[in-house]
Amino acid sequence: MTTFWLGVTGFAVVLVSTGLMLALSALRRKSPPLFRTIPVFERLQDAVGRAVEDGSCLHVSLGNGGIVTPQSASALVGLSTLRRLADLTLASDQPPVATAGEASLAILSQATLQAANQTAAAGTPYDPTSGRLTGLTPFSYAAGLLPVVADENVSANVLLGSFGVEVGLLTDIAERRSVYTLAASDNLPAQAVIYASGTDFLIGEELYSAGAYLDAGPLHKSSLLVQDLLRWGIVLLLVVGAVLKIFQGLAAP
Repeated sequence: MTTFWLGVTGFAVVLVSTGLMLALSALRRKSPPLFRTIPVFERLQDAVGRAVEDGSCLHVSLGNGGIVTPQSASALVGLSTLRRLADLTLASDQPPVATAGEASLAILSQATLQAANQTAAAGTPYDPTSGRLTGLTPFSYAAGLLPVVADENVSANVLLGSFGVEVGLLTDIAERRSVYTLAASDNLPAQAVIYASGTDFLIGEELYSAGAYLDAGPLHKSSLLVQDLLRWGIVLLLVVGAVLKIFQGLAAP
């Protein structure tokens, strides 16, 4: 019975969060919401601008988390970031390249790049090989990425998704090639490797804010506002619970 009510509570939280996101994104604000500054995103935008100016390639790696797995949230964040970065770089001489370590994610990356190409009405036709499946196991996926970084005139790497400790191979080759790299993962060991590698990184829930900071759409910004509202709601519940517990103890004989 407890499991049932936990499931009902979780479903209710999802419904309330979705409703708040839709409501906040539909509001016409005189000024956009203000978020704390994360310098990593400013450096990423500078790297994207340089890639467009010098005609080099932007590489976005989406990890190996499937869409129907617990890692789906990070995979969706990677796809939305890919779409935004594709919109920013399709005017360059070389379109962005996306890689994935899971079949459905690779197919979605191809669809994302094709949609961005059609929306932008780019002069160059869409290249299906710009979305690639480089390996179906963590280390074969990482090994398949090494030639992309080393041989395809890549000037910036964006690693957003579910990675393991194999992400160290990617950050190492990028550092050897002096390629700008932004990395983030939902996996704690991978976050430790990324932190120690000296690259630009996002830690914890910062991964899920990428769309909002890159201006991918109003829903991304409203999602951060809803996160803050839920945090304050949890804090309020904790304070109310503590106060009730104190009064219960005082009222006890």
